Amino acid sequence: MTPETQISEYQALRNSAFLRRGRILAGIMQAALFSCAALSVLITGAIIWVLVTESLPFFQQVPFWDFLTDTEWTPVFTEAHYGILPLLTATFWAAGIAMAVATPLGLILSVYLSEFAKPSVREALKPILEMLAAVPTVVFGYFALLFLTPLAKQFIPGLSGFNLLVPGFVMGMMILPYVVSISEDAMRAVPMSLREGAFAIGMSRVQMAFQVVIPGAFSGVTAAYLLGFSRAVGETMVVAIAAGQNPNLTGDPREGAATITAYIVQMSLGDLPHGSLAYSTIFAAGLVLFVITLFFNLTGFFLRRKFREAY
Repeated sequence: MTPETQISEYQALRNSAFLRRGRILAGIMQAALFSCAALSVLITGAIIWVLVTESLPFFQQVPFWDFLTDTEWTPVFTEAHYGILPLLTATFWAAGIAMAVATPLGLILSVYLSEFAKPSVREALKPILEMLAAVPTVVFGYFALLFLTPLAKQFIPGLSGFNLLVPGFVMGMMILPYVVSISEDAMRAVPMSLREGAFAIGMSRVQMAFQVVIPGAFSGVTAAYLLGFSRAVGETMVVAIAAGQNPNLTGDPREGAATITAYIVQMSLGDLPHGSLAYSTIFAAGLVLFVITLFFNLTGFFLRRKFREAY
């Protein structure tokens, strides 16, 4: 056997061993990734199972229609009422105020970052916005309660110490990074050829942004706002700290009222007997919250698929 043949066989063996190790590592990585995905599905399924099974005793004793329509929520009182309407109204009030803040600001910022900002400005501003998402929500809650609420009381007559207006505003600032990031990514995905065509027919940059880019990114922008609303509905610490913990059916956001998440926090910290009807209300409220957030997440997903442009 010649030296050249020996070298060739050695290289072939080495390459074969390298490919075999590569296949083994690829199999291990695939199994690990599948396990992580399966674990997340199992955890989600376990959460749903716990919510449903723990809520069943509640709905076996409280008529579902009364649960939806009763205007009082006093599960620990002697004369107990189990109407979710006060908690639901406060939740949507706070989330609606948050979206009233995040919608215009998010649209303006995402259009600016996508169409008007220089690359250096975009690279500086976007990380700063995304850093807001890393701030603990308890910090936002105490900022709303101890700083913004006393400040707002000087300008808004009748504003209570606990209210829905200020926490809603703070939640709007909290979800702003999510809305801006997803919307800006959707706008930047619109092909440059559409922008060039808009300029070719005499559109200004502003006209191009609002008449070409935003419609072209409609599915992504819509999904961003629906996900932002879902995030606001599920927010806990800000409303638990600054909105109050009294279930109050009100149409005035200057008043305090407990949201679904605030009620869950309040009851979880209490001394409720396990298996009691009052204890089951925690899971019934959690199930309602899960259904609401799931609905908006799925709506955003289907809207994104239905109206997504194929470029």
